[in-house]
Amino acid sequence: MSTTPINPLSMMATAPLTTTGGDSNSSGSWFDAMAQAWSKTLDDQANRITTMSDAIGGGNDDPEAVTELTAETLRMSYLSESSHTSLTAVGSALETMARKQ
Repeated sequence: MSTTPINPLSMMATAPLTTTGGDSNSSGSWFDAMAQAWSKTLDDQANRITTMSDAIGGGNDDPEAVTELTAETLRMSYLSESSHTSLTAVGSALETMARKQ
């Protein structure tokens, strides 16, 4: 019987999160936690844009408000691209580690 060494990095990558307190639905891997953090960040930004858009639709359509909305929209685009890039890169790394076991 041959023994294959266990890669400690792959064990760490797939290890469940252990937290004390906080959200009771926070079980899962750190990859899940990272995805949830990105999700919350993007949701918060979308809510900020919606609030600003509603204010502009309600009559506050001065150039300052429109410029701030444009900036927040560009921030949303940046955050979305960053979340996609980081989740894809980490997911690919985890896949590579899993194949090398």
